[in-house]
Amino acid sequence: MAASLIISAPASGVGKTTLTLALARAWRNRGLNVQCFKSGPDYIDPAFHAAATGRASVNVDSWAMDRATIAHLVNRGMDADVVLAEGSMGLFDGVAARGVSGTGATADIAEMLGWPVLLVIDPSGQAQTAAAIAAGLRDYRAGVRLAGVVLNRVASPRHEDLVRRALTDVGIAVFGALPRHAEINLPKRHLGLVQAEEQAEIGKLIDEAARFVAEHVDLDAVLRSAASWSPQPSANGLNVTPPGQRIALARDAAFSFVYPHMLEAWRAAGAEISTFSPLADEVPDASADVCWMPGGYPELHAGRLAANARFASGLRAFAATRPVHGECGGYMVLGEGLTDAEGVRHEMTGLLGLKTSFAKRRMHLGYRLAELAAPMPGHQAGARLRGHEFHYSTILAQPDTPLAVVHDATGAVIAETGSRRGQATGTFFHLIAEDR
Repeated sequence: MAASLIISAPASGVGKTTLTLALARAWRNRGLNVQCFKSGPDYIDPAFHAAATGRASVNVDSWAMDRATIAHLVNRGMDADVVLAEGSMGLFDGVAARGVSGTGATADIAEMLGWPVLLVIDPSGQAQTAAAIAAGLRDYRAGVRLAGVVLNRVASPRHEDLVRRALTDVGIAVFGALPRHAEINLPKRHLGLVQAEEQAEIGKLIDEAARFVAEHVDLDAVLRSAASWSPQPSANGLNVTPPGQRIALARDAAFSFVYPHMLEAWRAAGAEISTFSPLADEVPDASADVCWMPGGYPELHAGRLAANARFASGLRAFAATRPVHGECGGYMVLGEGLTDAEGVRHEMTGLLGLKTSFAKRRMHLGYRLAELAAPMPGHQAGARLRGHEFHYSTILAQPDTPLAVVHDATGAVIAETGSRRGQATGTFFHLIAEDR
């Protein structure tokens, strides 16, 4: 049985990721086997979890996944001593309309699995009010149990004492209080944290976070507050069809946004994956029967990608006979042109007519339900695909045949339909699951 907890907070930016990484590494340093998960549609945090634990982390998502899928995914924790699931946004934040098994809120996963919540509270600019917030979160939804609180960024011993006393008065355990510590700040950019694979010093940063948290948090008390959890048998695996038998996957700093559970499901279904780097001017494996271009940060490397003629010509040659699919950033690179934040236009591969711009940034964020009007690799026309969209690009032109009718989580039709031309297809959303 594993000691299981969900790390959550009242809001984003409070320190969930740092505390998750620190606890995972601290317990690993004690010889415990730690398994992490990420609640919600974040494809960056699982790589940090893997760096902290040495074990692959995957997403669990109540809007896009059914209970059987979630049960199947969390069963990877069956041999762990500790299971930590990092939440997204605030504890109860989700979408207005229920999805497959919930609204996408971290609380859905906590209630579904019976894992208590370790709450991270940043009491900056307040004192006793922090206790009112924690008590409100504790009492908001029956079935969600609060294990206790870790305070983050306390200003002084007096500040800590005021908050601790107030939390004790309302019956909430305080496991520790972290003063501000600039040395463990994780660098960010416009789509979230700078990716773990781009940070050469990530191991040292996590070690320092673990040392700091172990100094200020009662790790034994936190473990005692966790639920004793045993995985339940799952009748169904992942409902994911690989896009081909041999998949050429773009993989480098510009193309890295792909959900770990998708790659695992492809391999479990018998598919073989070979990677190539467009930034290194590489081309898809000639023996592959499909090419998959994930999202990432092509806008940060647009000039280099535009100059890589071997990559562009190789991708065009591949698409002349076999399917190529792009998600978000990969979709933009399949288009005709990408205008960067400075207003400079860069020629892309031209497999699709899509033109996008970062010169006038506008955030596109949210769950997506797509009903395919035409087939794409791994899915037939009529399939209902669930995914998530997060980017700042503006569509200047999307002239090709729409790939799908795409709805947001409220059911409203949106303009980002995706495209199809010949063997090339693309979407702005990242695929999470297909409706069963």
